[in-house]
Amino acid sequence: MPPIINAQKISKAFGAKPLFQGVSFTVSERDRIGLIGPNGSGKSTLLRILAGSEVPDEGNVAVRKRLWLSYVEQDSQFQPSDTVRSVVERALERSATRGSEHGAHFAETLGRAGFEDLEMQAAALSGGWQKRLAIVEALVQAPDVLLLDEPTNHLDLAGIVWLEALLEQAAFACVVVSHDRYFLENVATEMAELSRVYPDGLLRVRGNYSAFLEKKEEFLHAQSKRQEALENLVHSEIEWLRRGAKARTRKSKARIGKAGELMGELADLNARTRSANAQIDFSATDRKTKRLIELQDVTCEIGNRVLFERLNFIISAGMRVGLVGPNGSGKTSLLRLLRGEWTPAGGEIRRAEWLRIVYFDQSRQLDMNMTLRRALAPDGDSVTYQDRVIHVASWAAKFLFTGEQLSQPVERLSGGERARVLIAQLMLQPADVLLLDEPTNDLDIPTLEILEESLLEFRGSLVLVTHDRYLLDRVSTIVLGFDGRGGAESFADYAQWESWQAEPKPAAKPAGSVATLALDSSEPATQLKKKLSYLEAREYAAIEQHIADAERTLESKRAELQNPAIASDGPRLMAAHAAMEAAQKDLDALYSRWAELEQKAGHVPHSRTR
Repeated sequence: MPPIINAQKISKAFGAKPLFQGVSFTVSERDRIGLIGPNGSGKSTLLRILAGSEVPDEGNVAVRKRLWLSYVEQDSQFQPSDTVRSVVERALERSATRGSEHGAHFAETLGRAGFEDLEMQAAALSGGWQKRLAIVEALVQAPDVLLLDEPTNHLDLAGIVWLEALLEQAAFACVVVSHDRYFLENVATEMAELSRVYPDGLLRVRGNYSAFLEKKEEFLHAQSKRQEALENLVHSEIEWLRRGAKARTRKSKARIGKAGELMGELADLNARTRSANAQIDFSATDRKTKRLIELQDVTCEIGNRVLFERLNFIISAGMRVGLVGPNGSGKTSLLRLLRGEWTPAGGEIRRAEWLRIVYFDQSRQLDMNMTLRRALAPDGDSVTYQDRVIHVASWAAKFLFTGEQLSQPVERLSGGERARVLIAQLMLQPADVLLLDEPTNDLDIPTLEILEESLLEFRGSLVLVTHDRYLLDRVSTIVLGFDGRGGAESFADYAQWESWQAEPKPAAKPAGSVATLALDSSEPATQLKKKLSYLEAREYAAIEQHIADAERTLESKRAELQNPAIASDGPRLMAAHAAMEAAQKDLDALYSRWAELEQKAGHVPHSRTR
């Protein structure tokens, strides 16, 4: 099937700095391509080139005739006069959808997205609902290709699940730039990484994120072996050149030429594989106090709306709390209460004496006119980190900035680079409690992995708001979930909260019933360990179907074994018997795993007819 978008050998540079060179990228019908890459590799630029809003310096982009393409940028912006209705109606007018279909398409798309008040001012919506509206604006145009740049950055967890379901059922092709690993795992049918480490500037693999990681590891291992072999070859050729060829024969000249080629290939490999990782390490104090913050019957209100009420919760030493809930349910508000920025409408918050709280704000702002040097080291040419004085150039290098960048204004940095500046500022402040509100926005996957490791090693306590389910599962030891109706519950992980959200609830449960948890209380931890992780919950949801499929396979193999036609054919009979035994073994393994998951989930395994 010919591609509907075909970009061949495209290159793009800003000033003297090349983003990518000679990259080829195709999109075919119904492709769902996840596009990843380090910050600054040019993912957003490549998306704009595919969309036709930017022109490559070299190469060409061919698009199928009459192709309709919708592009959702990272930041959604609406005019003050825009309403939900007017945004969507304007999009319909521009679209390829026939006029007779407008009404049905309009209602269906808005209904699935969850919009009820169509006269709501678009600019007054939360970041997550503005992102939903921007996606709806693209969808109602009935595109052949949908391009999404970091769509999960502002969506809450419910919004991400909505988008996953939408893309999984879509008839159109899509290319999604994202660093959300669970999202890529669930949605992508192909993965592509834009990076200079690859000879063609891009590694593309058919399959989801897990399949991509396997192929990437194979590629990098093979490249490492090639690099090692090249180094040995170049070393022997240099030794031969040092001895000097007595006669400049045709053979010796050819060998000299070959040595030059080998050295060039090795230099190219070394240049591509030379990589650096940001060094993230938060500073904890040596506080011995067990109970750091205690919330007793705390109620939070904004205007006349109750976000949560009668919340009882204890944050103790070493606890890592993940906050989850719909947009507007009170996650950021709780962080502000914990910090002391707000006063609760009811109840009491007690903090340990001399408690040091460090807050990372999702609406974080940097002075765009400030130089990178001043942003990293406000008080001079050095910083004091963990009782050591570090020169600003060395401090910048920890976050992958070069000495040449220090004199640049912050406005010239990418979104990911600005996020690294903010994390650098955060790391200079020793903390008993870290309050992190969406710290992962704009970070690439390698930096996300380093952030995870740093948070796992952090000796203080942590309260984390994030839409990144992988980070949430890996880092948090307890999840506090808000239902958006004033209630809250505590869970072992995100999967449990998700299941709780799906259960029918007659009325909002008062937050006063939330269990008071502390790390020095062993009983809750024991109970929580019995519950399923996010990946186990997904496995559990599908395992009965897998068992049914395995049972059908076993019946098929058993029928083959009983076929009279092979009764007197020894080799075929043995092969059929081996196939039936293998099918039986697979089924037994599934039953065993099913019983294990049932027990871990706290259910009594129900019987199945075998």
